[in-house]
Amino acid sequence: MKKKQTRRRRIILQPVGNYAHYFKNDVMPDYKKWEVLSNFISERGKIYPGDRTGLDAKTQRRLTREVKRARHLALLPFVVRPL
Repeated sequence: MKKKQTRRRRIILQPVGNYAHYFKNDVMPDYKKWEVLSNFISERGKIYPGDRTGLDAKTQRRLTREVKRARHLALLPFVVRPL
């Protein structure tokens, strides 16, 4: 007899917060402001997705690019390893 397949429900996460106030008045993310960029990175060093940050798609792409630039200049870590 076949087992009944169960559907997995997708967990919808609420945004961590609306971070749009960081970039108001047409101030876009910048790699030199690593303190601000660190708010968009998890404890493990991963960039939060757009649905978690509350940013629009254009700003999220710009944020990702600036975080990667800051990582290459050693302003932000690539990976944070637990002790």
